[in-house]
Amino acid sequence: MRKTKRLVASAAIVFACILGCKKESANTVLNQEQLGKAGTSQSTTLSPDVQQKLAALYAKIPAAAKAKVSGKAKVQLKMHPEYRDKVRKALKLEESSCNDNTASNQWLDQQLADWNGTIIDYVLTTAMLDLPTYDALLFESSSANQTFGANGQYSQKLTKAFKDLKRFWNIDSENIVLAAMHGTMLTDRAKILRTYKAAFGLDDASANYYADLVLAAVDAFPQLRGGNHPMFTYNAFAQSSFSFPPYGVIPDKIIMGDGIMDAFAGIGYADVAPQAILAHEFGHHIQFDLNLFGDQAGPEATRRTELMADAYSAYYLSHARGASMQWKRVQLFLNVFFNIGDCSFTSDGHHGTPTQRMAAAKWGYEVADKAQKQGHILTAQEFTRQFEAQLPRLIAQ
Repeated sequence: MRKTKRLVASAAIVFACILGCKKESANTVLNQEQLGKAGTSQSTTLSPDVQQKLAALYAKIPAAAKAKVSGKAKVQLKMHPEYRDKVRKALKLEESSCNDNTASNQWLDQQLADWNGTIIDYVLTTAMLDLPTYDALLFESSSANQTFGANGQYSQKLTKAFKDLKRFWNIDSENIVLAAMHGTMLTDRAKILRTYKAAFGLDDASANYYADLVLAAVDAFPQLRGGNHPMFTYNAFAQSSFSFPPYGVIPDKIIMGDGIMDAFAGIGYADVAPQAILAHEFGHHIQFDLNLFGDQAGPEATRRTELMADAYSAYYLSHARGASMQWKRVQLFLNVFFNIGDCSFTSDGHHGTPTQRMAAAKWGYEVADKAQKQGHILTAQEFTRQFEAQLPRLIAQ
């Protein structure tokens, strides 16, 4: 849950990795020709007619378009590094380097119990995991008429918390867009087409071929739940404004995926997780505003800004003039942060271990708790100064 730093300055920077990145894949090689012979997996239950239909659709896609889409999908999976790594682990594409077997990771594993190799090949090769993220990033540019959750179940909590966060923190937040990411866009041909063309640079014909394949695959595999499988929207991120010709200026955004909130609801945190995740992402906009990212990169730099955003979130959630959560709910949101920790110590997407993330959130809670009687809200600048002084103790956890 961090700002997508590499996707800020301009269209060239924003989609440098999306359209041309050649990083090494995470211990996985997909055989594209085998994919063209769909249905050969022993665990698939597709009828011969459906197998032939999918194979024929795949065969129509030009090789150049396959290179643009499938090569990146194997590497990227998700635009957000933290969730990308969790998705990779859940799909058994990489191993964890420490014990991060949290309840949320276990829940995600359970959701994938009925996915077989054929399904995973289709999902990866079509970049299906990326489509909802890029569609929300590029085309959801207003907070109006947004619903959160497949049935709108998180809408009230998030709408209220967003309004409160803009009031609580002393930054220029009027133009931030709060937008939803829905997996059901995978059943909407128009949205699929615009995303393939904008995010992957496909021509009209190639985009149509891919749209045919995505729609047929979602229809063929009930395991994909009509696009509502949490894997497709297991994501939330903050993004600062950038120019993306010919689509214009993409405004400041916070994108909230249905899947990440469903995951925390599934392990008992529905009461606090949407607000906690949103407040964390809002914290990244504080960092944008105060220019706290700087030029540093790497695991330590990412961990610093992520733990800081955890602390911002906990301070707001606990403060008497913020969400004013009582201790019982505070304990819940502390566990939310514990569950989103990771152990990818050498990855640029390292956000802090589960213990470190909980420690940062607990510290933010304690700062708010001490201020409850007088009701004073620290400025973002002062809170940041106190956090920077505390950081060495937090990472020693």
